Amino acid sequence: MMELTSEQHQRYNRHLILEGFGIEGQERLLQSKVLLVGVGGLGSPVALYLAAAGVGTIGLVDGDQVSLTNLQRQVIHTTPDIGMPKVDSAEEKLKAINPDICIEKHELFLSEANALDLIRPYDFVIDGSDNFATKYLVNDACVMLGKSFCVGGISKYSGQVMTHRPDTACYRCLFPEPPEMADVETCAIVGVLGSIAGMLGTVQATEAIKCLAGVGEPLYNTLLTFDALTMNWQRFDFPKNDDCALCGKHPSITELKEYAFQPCSTLF
Repeated sequence: MMELTSEQHQRYNRHLILEGFGIEGQERLLQSKVLLVGVGGLGSPVALYLAAAGVGTIGLVDGDQVSLTNLQRQVIHTTPDIGMPKVDSAEEKLKAINPDICIEKHELFLSEANALDLIRPYDFVIDGSDNFATKYLVNDACVMLGKSFCVGGISKYSGQVMTHRPDTACYRCLFPEPPEMADVETCAIVGVLGSIAGMLGTVQATEAIKCLAGVGEPLYNTLLTFDALTMNWQRFDFPKNDDCALCGKHPSITELKEYAFQPCSTLF
């Protein structure tokens, strides 16, 4: 294990004195590599809290630029950043929070051609994307590579989060196939309450920190949902599906398949 510097002892003091976390948990974070897919509504709070927590290497995947409509919910970006690549804008804020960490920028969109190579070097993956095509790519690539990940989604006033490790249910266990294009509502049409991105994004960041530091019980085999109108959180437990086409006993999905791009999905 690595040895913390005196400055790191001060920076991470509240983790070091935290029962069940301590110096071992912090050292695990500092040596971990997390890939964040999407630096938007969900990705903003995820990135900020992972940087503050001391995750040693944070990879950012996003091929988009900051726009004015992003700023209602994508809190890592500011008005002067409009027109800047999101990965560049995010890097500035993350390095300002914690100059010790390493930021690896991937200014592109996740695709069938690059997903496996992008994900392979990382310990944990967080899906903060806004479309089904990317969510299924993250799920499928992580399962094929044996990587743990957390997937989240928001729409209107609601959000959902689930976490996977190799011996637990994957996204396809619950949602075997993406919905039809006609059934997908986009946030550009139906809108989204900006603050729920922060609420669900911080859940995703917490899941990553728990998994990496080895504390608590992550949302394995569980779907956590949130309704901002009632402030109601609900937890739905479900088993790993032995008949899952991806992670079941006899998988039929053995190669990545990229679905048609559907911007800003419903919930997931």
